[in-house]
Amino acid sequence: MTMDRFMQIHFLTSYAATLLNRDDAGLAKRLPFGGTIRTRVSSQCLKRHWRTAEDAHALANLEGVEMSLRSRRTFEEKVAKPLLEEGLERKKVEAAVAAFQDQLLGSSARAKKEKTDKAEKGDAGTSLLTSQVVILGWPEIRFIQEKVRAIASQAASPEAATKGVEGFFKAESKNMKALMATGRLPAGLDAALFGRMVTSDILTRLDAAIHVAHAFTVHGHELETDYFSALDDLMQESGDLGSGHINDSELTSGLFYGYVVVDVPLLVSNLSGNAELAARVVENLIHLIATVSPGAKKGATAPYACAEMVLVESGNRQPRTLANAFRKAVALNHRGDVRDAAIAQLGAYLEKFDAMYGGDEVRQVAAMADTSALKATVAPALNDLCQWSASRIRGVA
Repeated sequence: MTMDRFMQIHFLTSYAATLLNRDDAGLAKRLPFGGTIRTRVSSQCLKRHWRTAEDAHALANLEGVEMSLRSRRTFEEKVAKPLLEEGLERKKVEAAVAAFQDQLLGSSARAKKEKTDKAEKGDAGTSLLTSQVVILGWPEIRFIQEKVRAIASQAASPEAATKGVEGFFKAESKNMKALMATGRLPAGLDAALFGRMVTSDILTRLDAAIHVAHAFTVHGHELETDYFSALDDLMQESGDLGSGHINDSELTSGLFYGYVVVDVPLLVSNLSGNAELAARVVENLIHLIATVSPGAKKGATAPYACAEMVLVESGNRQPRTLANAFRKAVALNHRGDVRDAAIAQLGAYLEKFDAMYGGDEVRQVAAMADTSALKATVAPALNDLCQWSASRIRGVA
C-alpha cells in the first residue's frame, strides 16, 4: 500500500455554559453561516491549545524532536541574556545580536531609522525585540548564540561586532541554510506542522502541513448573559450592604463541528522525510483534537469536554470540508439529541456528495452514538482510530 496524500479529520464536541474563545470586546466569537449566527472557536485558538497541551499525547513528548519558540523576545532572552550572564560585554553582544536580526529577518526603513535616531540620542541599550512574533527552532537559536558568542568575544568594539556579523554572512551566505540546519528539524516541530512564514533568504520557509478550520456550532448561537457579583468580606463584616464588584459576561452552549486536514507528503517532507515520525504526530494529534479543550474563564466555567464523534478520511483527492452539511442549522427544537441529528445530517450530506463525486476516501469513525449514516468502519475506541490513522501514513493499512 502506498501513502495517501490527505487525511481529513472531522469532529463534533459539545460544551455547556462556556466562553471558549473571546473577541476584542470580551464577547464570544461568532460566525454567520447559512443565514444563522453560530458560536465560533478560531483555528488559532485551537492550534494554540493543541501545541501547548501537556498530557500523555503532547506533541512535545515525541521522542527526539524539539518544539519551536514563537516570541518577539527570543533574541533578547534566549540569545543575548545567556551570553551576558557568561560575562561578555553588553554593547558588543547587543550589536552582534542586532546585526544577526537584520541579516536573518531584514529591517524595515522605519525600524532602521528608529535605531539610528536612538543611537544619535545616546540612548542606553539596544532593543532586541522584533516587530512581530518570530518562530525559531532551538537548533537555530543555539546556532545564532554560538556565532554571536564567537564574534562578540573577539570584537574590539560594538562597531567591530556589527562588521564581524556582516562579514560572516557575506562569506557564508551560500552555505547559511546548511549551517542553520545544525540539528534535526532546525525550525522545530510545531513549525513543521503549522508552518512558518518568513521572507528571509536564509531561514527556511515552511508551508503548513496541517490545515485547521474554525470550529462552529452546527445550530444557531445559544447565548446567556451571566450577571455576577463579588462580595467584599470586610464590607460584609462592617455591616455594609451591596457587593464589591458587579459585572456580566457571555456564556454560550453548543455542539461544535471542527475540521482538520493533514497534507501527508508535505508533513513527511517538513519532518525531514521521516514517515514514522509523521505517523506518530498524526496519532498524537487526533488524540489532542478529541480530548484537549480550548476555553477562556476556566476558573468559572471548567470548559472541559471530549469529542463525541471523530471521523477520519484518508485518500488522494483534494480535501473538502463537511461544514456544508450544517449550512441549514440543526433545529434546536428537534425531538431527540442534537448530536444524533447532526450525525444524521452529516451522513445525508456525505451520501449526496459521494453520489455526485464518488466515494474515494477510506473512512473510519469513533463515536458515542450511532454512526451508521456515515458509512464508515467503526473503531472500537479512539485509540484504535488513532492507530489506524497512523498506519495509513506508515503504508501498512
